[in-house]
Amino acid sequence: MPRHPNPIPSREDMAELLRGHGITPTHQRIEIAHALFSRCEHLSADQIMAFVNMRHSETSKATVYNTLRLFLEKHLIREVIVDPSKVFYDPNTSPHHHFYNVESGELIDVEEGAMQLSGLPRLPAGMVADSVDIIIRIRPGSGQPLENRAALL
Repeated sequence: MPRHPNPIPSREDMAELLRGHGITPTHQRIEIAHALFSRCEHLSADQIMAFVNMRHSETSKATVYNTLRLFLEKHLIREVIVDPSKVFYDPNTSPHHHFYNVESGELIDVEEGAMQLSGLPRLPAGMVADSVDIIIRIRPGSGQPLENRAALL
């Protein structure tokens, strides 16, 4: 389910978004941005590549990873690492936390304002906090039929 009720952005919108973040809007970068922002979902690099290559089968895995790294550097997206082998890219860059369904692999935003964090541990000398990411790992409760898993989220 999309988090944002906005209409699906056009590729022209994506080119403007990239320019606004100091990124040259090449064809492949526009397609990668469109895959991310038209769905408002948390996607892995492989999912992004599959979406892009459904339309244009010329985008390599290296191009996708390099573009995602650029988008991260320019603060266009967030990287959410749920475990070392599972990385999602999130077009929602506002501070927020996540539910991660360990059985289905789905990552879902925690509703804004639903959590409060009070107090951080003392930081090492000379360090400042950059961000706090909380991932709440969930699974269907015992006795829940498989078809009801989506209702839990």
